[in-house]
Amino acid sequence: MSGKETSIVNEARSQEAGAKIDKWVYGGEGLARIDGRVALVPFVLPGEEVRIRMADQVHAKLVSITERAPERVEPPCPLFERCGGCQYQHAPYEFQVARKADILREQLRRVGKIDFAGDIHVVSGPPLGYRNRVQLHIEGARIGYLAAGSHDLVPVEGECPISSPGVNQALAEMRERLKSPKFPRFVHSLEIFTNENDVQINILESERHVARAFFDWCGSVAELDYATAFGNFRVGPRPFFQVNRFLIERLVETALGEAEGDSALDLYAGVGLFALPMASRFREVTAVEAGTSAARDLEFNASRAGVQLRTEHSRVEDYLARLSIAPDFVLADPPRVGLGKQVVGELLRLRPPRIVIVSCDPATLARDLAALTGYVVERLTLVDLFPQTFHMETVAKLRNRL
Repeated sequence: MSGKETSIVNEARSQEAGAKIDKWVYGGEGLARIDGRVALVPFVLPGEEVRIRMADQVHAKLVSITERAPERVEPPCPLFERCGGCQYQHAPYEFQVARKADILREQLRRVGKIDFAGDIHVVSGPPLGYRNRVQLHIEGARIGYLAAGSHDLVPVEGECPISSPGVNQALAEMRERLKSPKFPRFVHSLEIFTNENDVQINILESERHVARAFFDWCGSVAELDYATAFGNFRVGPRPFFQVNRFLIERLVETALGEAEGDSALDLYAGVGLFALPMASRFREVTAVEAGTSAARDLEFNASRAGVQLRTEHSRVEDYLARLSIAPDFVLADPPRVGLGKQVVGELLRLRPPRIVIVSCDPATLARDLAALTGYVVERLTLVDLFPQTFHMETVAKLRNRL
């Protein structure tokens, strides 16, 4: 090794530091402290002794593990640590779920100043093979996921362990199509969505319009019919639908519980996953959805199911502003940004007796719960829709105590 090379190696080693991982934090990293500074380290377990190199003021790169935690396991995917999709494959599934509950409690306390003293209930399913929908990127004849925090493609040449058999089959077929001159090279990312029988291909990024012939070539259906215990749901190319094929019914059951009565609202209703079963429990149900495609599917699904359901194609805040009488029950399944000030303000004006929030982000949930003054959190349930990742779904049941 030359003198210059030795100098570079020595400089790199001088930037390394030893650390002990204290805990996992929301976002998928472990927290360590070096000389009083916080360092967030990926792919570690609490209690592990590691060597790290700081990448910026807070985030660090894992150099080596000097003392492994006894819980550490071999990841089921050879792309783990390269692909940006999973953060927890090096931990047993029961360990993942328990730490997620800890993280949820901490987020409520840190962001919302909420000390929830009750138990956090957990609903979980199989930790692999659960995803019915994936988003993939394309470079030339390669298809895969992006590496964490970058635009570098990590090709998927085999199966994705967290994806369903139907997704993996469709992915394998797409890899073969990429070898054909018929494949449109101006397509840079796409989505695969399946009910395990039919496949829907959605173009996410393309330099120009993709002809219908491409979708026919892929065997893609324009509208996927997804069967559940609560009926069938038509899902077009744009609307959202839950991605964990094992926990769709249990999520709905957890959110609704024993709820029933005269009137109910389903806010951010999507294609009607909650609204349709609510219609059998309440005399009047109104489902509010702003997205045009989702609202169209919602109306179709309600009509096909033959349920009494009023649909409102409107922004949630606009619809609530027009109400003068509170419903008996409100269910809200907002996007990742949460309810926000306007919706919270309208709910506080109306003061429905019971509110259920289905949240995909514990930080925005904590913010919304803190703002809903006069409501008490009766029950929290962590529904682990995203095993092997830091993402979590929370069902918060609230009661008006004023």
